[in-house]
Amino acid sequence: MRRLPSLNGLRAFEAAARHGGFVGAADELNVTQAAVSRMVRLLEERLGLQLFERRPNGLALTAQGTMLQPGLTAAFDAIAEHMAKVIATKSSPVFTLGVGASFAMRWLIPRLASFHAKHPEIEVRLATGGATNPFNDEWTCGILLGNGDFEGYAAEHLFSAELIPVCAPAIASRLREPADLARESLLQVGHAPEDWALWLDVAGLQLPPAAHTITFGNYGMAVQAAIDALGVTIALRSYVDDDLRKGKLVAPFPLAVSKGRAWYLVYRHYRESDAGLIAFRRWMRGQFKSDESRKRGARRGLASAPSPTHM
Repeated sequence: MRRLPSLNGLRAFEAAARHGGFVGAADELNVTQAAVSRMVRLLEERLGLQLFERRPNGLALTAQGTMLQPGLTAAFDAIAEHMAKVIATKSSPVFTLGVGASFAMRWLIPRLASFHAKHPEIEVRLATGGATNPFNDEWTCGILLGNGDFEGYAAEHLFSAELIPVCAPAIASRLREPADLARESLLQVGHAPEDWALWLDVAGLQLPPAAHTITFGNYGMAVQAAIDALGVTIALRSYVDDDLRKGKLVAPFPLAVSKGRAWYLVYRHYRESDAGLIAFRRWMRGQFKSDESRKRGARRGLASAPSPTHM
């Protein structure tokens, strides 16, 4: 028979030790700071040990607290992972995909009807992810932009990220060479301010000090602003291919520059046999083949078209 102290007390101590204080633990456990302090105090009384030194400027682990915390953190992490595995075995065919808002709006959602047509038995749920939110283990998988180093996760390369300036046709008509960008409003994304510098560097230019820039919260907003002729945005190519094909946007210069990152399908290894994940991976591979075929056709069309009057 196991003789364990209060699990609430152990959770309160572990969270406080990990956060370095009762405030962070209270936020995580959704209780008051006083409640965390009380649970830790009761645990200390039950063990007959002092786990924290209460100092005027905060908490410090005692030697016994330092011994206890790593084992508890590992145990709670193991419980969380085990619960995720059990939940993943539910027979209900629900597929939860964590994806950034821009990727969802600019690439995924316009194509998602074909997945539903192939797999009407799978309920697809999209969850918020992307640049500002970490991976959530409640998701079946996620699509993340990065360098492929996602510790503890399987990461399958989907496609690389390329940067290309795009704008409305009316603006493109007055852009004859990249230096003409100095006269235009340049649209950029707040969490990726380096994008313009990357492209301009390869083009052999620098962003003029007096350049008028407008910053948006994500790529989707910046692309929509470009469609509405607010300026020229530096876009991720995959986000604008459809609009370029439809003529809503124009790429005034043919130069596309690698962002040095790529999109990856990311998931926990224990989800490899998930029916929804297997179906989604197969569908994604088919989408890439279709996209590549469209791009080859577009390149052939450009090669056979009359030379434009400007770049």
